[in-house]
Amino acid sequence: MLPIRQRNVIRQRVHFRIRQKMEGTAVRPRLNVYRSLNHIYAQIIDDAKGETLLSASSLAAKVKTGGNVAAAKEVGKLVAERAIEKGIKRVVFDRGGYLYHGRIKALADAAREAGLEF
Repeated sequence: MLPIRQRNVIRQRVHFRIRQKMEGTAVRPRLNVYRSLNHIYAQIIDDAKGETLLSASSLAAKVKTGGNVAAAKEVGKLVAERAIEKGIKRVVFDRGGYLYHGRIKALADAAREAGLEF
């Protein structure tokens, strides 16, 4: 098993490759996910303007434990609700170099169930 630092370097390389191929626009912004050891964060970003339109995290959602699948579902639902309030229905999902599994998948599924399309 690789040390945490080396795994993060590999993840950043994968994320860079993903970002070369995808871009968030005003019509279809990018839903970016960051997963730390204790929390999970999601942002909706308009890359054309270079600004974050909205964000949600397990830290701000006052979830008891932020590093599990249940917290990821809460954050996915919260980010989708905030996006729909701002009139954003369609997004591009950016998994941030993480595998589409576990907390990342739970966040994406919860956002889809709450009304986001990607």
